[in-house]
Amino acid sequence: MTTLHPPYQLYRLAAEQKSAEVTDWSARISWVVGLVVFVAFVYWLMRQGWKWRGRLQSGLPELATTPEGFPGGESLLTLSGRYHASTTAGQWLDRIVAHGLGTRSRVELTLTQQGLDVVRPGAADFFVPAGALREARLDKALAGKVLPEGGLLVITWAHGDQLIDSGFRSDHAAEHQAWVEAVNRLAGTTDNNLTSTTEGTAR
Repeated sequence: MTTLHPPYQLYRLAAEQKSAEVTDWSARISWVVGLVVFVAFVYWLMRQGWKWRGRLQSGLPELATTPEGFPGGESLLTLSGRYHASTTAGQWLDRIVAHGLGTRSRVELTLTQQGLDVVRPGAADFFVPAGALREARLDKALAGKVLPEGGLLVITWAHGDQLIDSGFRSDHAAEHQAWVEAVNRLAGTTDNNLTSTTEGTAR
C-alpha cells in the first residue's frame, strides 16, 4: 500500500535533503589569519637569531679573495655541487653566518697548490690559502643538515684565530674521497681516510 504525502510535506522533505550546514566563514578566516601571524612571528624570530649570531661573529676577519692570476698552474681538482654551511671546527651545530658563510648555495671548487677557491653564484666567494688548510674528511651532518654517511665533504681551515669546518656536497659523491686525499696531502695531514660523525678535529 502506497502512502501519499500532502504537497507541503513533500516540499519540506526535499528542502531538508538539499539543506547544507552553513560555513562559519568568520571562524575560518580568523584561524587562517592566526596561522599566518604565527608563521610570520616564527620567521621574525629566526631572522633576529640570525642577526644576533652575526653580531656575535663580527670579529671574524673578512674572507680572503681569489688571488690575481689564479689558478696560474695546473688545477689539482675541481668540483661542482652545493655549499651547505660553515661551523666552528668540531662543533657541528655552531653555524657561522658572518660574511655570508651561513648562506647555502651552488658552488664551484678549484684546488691548486695555492689553495682552495670557492666560487658561489648568488653568495660571497672566498679563497682559502694552502697554508690555512688543516684537513678534509667525510661526514654526514653539519649545521643541522643530515645526509647519508659520507655524504658531506668537510674541509677544516684556519681563518684568523678560528678554525672553521665548511661542508660541501659534490654533484657526484664518488669524488669526495679524492678531495679528502688531495686536501690532506696539501695540508700535510698524514691520514688520508678521515671519516667522522659530526665531531671533526679542532686543533
